[in-house]
Amino acid sequence: MGRPCSLAAALAAAALVTGCSAPATSPAPTGPGASSGPAATTAATPAGGASTAGSPTGTPASGPRTAPDGRPFVVNERADLDEPWALEFLPGTDLLAITERSGRLWLYGPDGMVEVTEGLPEVVDAGQGGLGDLVAAPTFAEDGTVLLSWVEAGQGGSGAAVGRATLVTEGSPRLEGLTVIWRQTPKVSGSGHFSHRLAFSPDGQYLFISSGDRQKMEPAQDLSNTLGTIVRLTADGHPAPGNPFAADGSPADEIWSWGHRNPLGLAFDADGRLWASEMGPQGGDELNLIAPGMNYGWPKASNGSHYGGGEIPDHTPGDGFEAPSVWWTPSVSPGSLMIYSGDAFPDWTGDAFIGALSGQALIRVGLDGANATKADQWDMGQRIRDVAQGPDGSIWLVEDTPGGRLLQLTPP
Repeated sequence: MGRPCSLAAALAAAALVTGCSAPATSPAPTGPGASSGPAATTAATPAGGASTAGSPTGTPASGPRTAPDGRPFVVNERADLDEPWALEFLPGTDLLAITERSGRLWLYGPDGMVEVTEGLPEVVDAGQGGLGDLVAAPTFAEDGTVLLSWVEAGQGGSGAAVGRATLVTEGSPRLEGLTVIWRQTPKVSGSGHFSHRLAFSPDGQYLFISSGDRQKMEPAQDLSNTLGTIVRLTADGHPAPGNPFAADGSPADEIWSWGHRNPLGLAFDADGRLWASEMGPQGGDELNLIAPGMNYGWPKASNGSHYGGGEIPDHTPGDGFEAPSVWWTPSVSPGSLMIYSGDAFPDWTGDAFIGALSGQALIRVGLDGANATKADQWDMGQRIRDVAQGPDGSIWLVEDTPGGRLLQLTPP
C-alpha cells in the first residue's frame, strides 16, 4: 500500500486549481461524445494522446476547458488500493472511507491512510462477493453511525447483509456495535449479482438498498423474495411505512421496485428523484428512474440478449414494464452512480456520473428533471468501480483491480 497525499492537501490543491481556472462559457455537450486515451498519472504530468469529446461524427463539441490530453479534467493519483469497492466522504470530518472487497476498510485523510481493523464483519470474498458499500447515516456528525453492506454465508448459500455500527475515527479507528438490520432473502448458491448499494432518502428517513437477482433471473418477477428488487426500510431496518406491497406481508413489505437484474448504483437528484444504474446481460445496461411499485422487466424484457445470444424481448410501450431512461449496447457494465451537485464543474451540476467496469470509462448522463440524455464517455484505461463527489466539488474514482488507484479529478 503506497502512502497517499493527505486528503486536506489534495482538497486544498483542488481548490487552488478551481480558483485559477477560467469559467466555462458554453454549455456541456449534449451528444454521445467520447474521449479516448489512458488515465493521466499526476496533475503535473497528465498523459498524452489524442482525445476528442464531441458529436457522433467526431466534430469537437463546445464545453468545459480541457486538459492537455483533451479531457475536461485533470487526473490526480492519491493512493493505491486492492480491489476497492466504495467511497464515502464522512460528514464533519476530513476523512474519506474506502472499502475493499476483501473485507478491509480504510480512512484516507491528513495523516495518510489508516486501516480500520476492529469490529468489521466476516465477509465471503468470492466472485462478486465481499465487503461492499458504506454510507454515513444522516446523524453521523453527531453519533458516528454508518451503514455498510457485505456478503455473508448461511443456510442455502450466501447473500447480502446490511448492518449499522458506530465508526470511531479518533485514536485507533474501529467499528463498534455492528448489528445486522437487513438480509437479502433467500440465500442461494453462486457468487454474483449481490448489488447491495445503499442510499438514504434526502430527508434522512429511509434507507434504500439495491438487491440483485443473484443470477437466478426468475425471482426478480416474484414478490415472495427480495432478489431483483430495490427495498425501502426505516433507518433501523424495518419495512418503511407506505411501501407499495405492504399488504402482502413479509418480505414484499420491504420492496419499493422490482424486476431488476444487478443494480449497482443508487443516487437521489436535487429534486428527490431516485435513480439506479443497472448492469444488463449481453448489452442492455440501464439507467432507470425508480418509481414505487414499478416492475422494470427483468428477465421478461431487456434491450440486451442472454449470454450466448438467446433473445429477450426488448422494452416496448405497453408491455407493462418500466423502460430504462437510457441504455447501452454493447455493454459498459455500470458499477456505480453519482449525481453531481458541486461547483468545481458548474456545467455538470445535476448530471449523473457512472463508473463503467467492462467499459473502463467514466460516463456522464445529462439529467433534466425526469429526462436523461447520454452525454460523455471518457476512457479511463481501467475498470471504474465507484464515483464520489468531494467536499470541494472534485470528482473521486476508484479502479476495480488489485493495485487499483484512488483518483481525484479536478478542473484543468
